[in-house]
Amino acid sequence: MVAMSTNPLAGLLRKSPFKPIQEHMRTVFSCVMLLPALFDALYRKEQGEVTELAGQIGVLETEADGIKATYRHNMPKTLLLPVDRKDLLSLIHEQDSVADGVEKISQLLVNRDMTVPDAIKGGLDELLEGTMEIITQAKNMVEELDELVHVGFSGREHDKVSRMIDGVRKSEHNLDKILKKVNRTLFTIEKELDPVSVMFWYRIIEEIGNISDHAENMADRLLLFLSK
Repeated sequence: MVAMSTNPLAGLLRKSPFKPIQEHMRTVFSCVMLLPALFDALYRKEQGEVTELAGQIGVLETEADGIKATYRHNMPKTLLLPVDRKDLLSLIHEQDSVADGVEKISQLLVNRDMTVPDAIKGGLDELLEGTMEIITQAKNMVEELDELVHVGFSGREHDKVSRMIDGVRKSEHNLDKILKKVNRTLFTIEKELDPVSVMFWYRIIEEIGNISDHAENMADRLLLFLSK
């Protein structure tokens, strides 16, 4: 008799290879949704609140790691999948990188008391707003996976997901423009700030930008699903 895993996620995987990916993405999404509150606390110089929110982000990131690990360990190599197994693993890796990036940002803000320069506040808000938008689009895209399989990756659902992929790509392109604008603004005020703060701000801005890069990579993985 073959021993069956008692892990509920393993059971979920036996039913559909996409359910755990969607569950993982919902956890990653919850993680990203804490970013505006984190920066709001930073603006108000409430370091205790920043630390508390960073703790919540850490818990969610760990939860996402657990789902990813269970997914990898319980995906049978012989399972007949409607898409390439490597592409599925690559998709969940990109999703996980989003949660990793949010945790890195939160830890940077916990480890060093940061003051937000007034000159970059507007651009930073624009960047965060765009990041929330693209991650929401990416989550909605992943939520369509089951329906895509149900209709055999064709028809209206295929066209709907194609439009969603285009939407993520356009959003990423817009975010790149905002990113360049914020970096340029930071460059113009570098001499007014201490060098270490400048270095940290460039890194934080880069990490926020990386989130949209991973969202675009997710869109590319889904495009592979549609093209096979």
